Amino acid sequence: MNAQQQLAADTHEARDYLLAAPAIRRALAGDVTRELYLAFLGQAYQHVKHTVPLLMAVGSRLGDDKAWLRDQIVHYIDEEHGHEHWILNDIEAAGGDRHAVAAAPPHVETDAMVAYAYDVAMRRNPVGFFGMVHVLEGTSIALALQAAGNIQGALGLPDRAFSYLRSHGKLDLEHVEHLAGILGRLDAPADREAILQCARAMYWLYGNVFRSLDRVAA
Repeated sequence: MNAQQQLAADTHEARDYLLAAPAIRRALAGDVTRELYLAFLGQAYQHVKHTVPLLMAVGSRLGDDKAWLRDQIVHYIDEEHGHEHWILNDIEAAGGDRHAVAAAPPHVETDAMVAYAYDVAMRRNPVGFFGMVHVLEGTSIALALQAAGNIQGALGLPDRAFSYLRSHGKLDLEHVEHLAGILGRLDAPADREAILQCARAMYWLYGNVFRSLDRVAA
């Protein structure tokens, strides 16, 4: 069992909490309203816009013994730069107000998830951030493409309203393989523990983000 597989095994209970979120179950069943989809995109925008700043924060706190990891972070930044604009385009294509979403504050659940990520990057062991990468990209692979098809089938929205879900479902397949190599090299016990703790927390926090969607869509 490699490091990535071990992380998945050690966090399966936390992952179940995320996957039990009613909004996720509804999306996979095709039982989705336009309001719920727009609520999802709105909160995706609120955390995705922090991806590059968070990666930069992690890179700034790495010691010389992890200089190799800075190169990997540069690769991630190149891949992730500008994805929040894809989400705003999807919102507009789905009939939402991109300007209102960009100006709105995040749900408190989303705010808490982003704040925790910054705390890991700036105050704790910064490599713990890869626990968040594991959660978000693994969830994307498991759900994004299927959910996009089901939501589109239920709502009849155009393809251009699903650039974020569909592109991430495919792109994150590559990223998970990339992440496996990173996790394999982060073999110090303190690093492994930091990644595990962040992943467990992120499954819970991200699960709460999804649980907030029904409240807002209603």
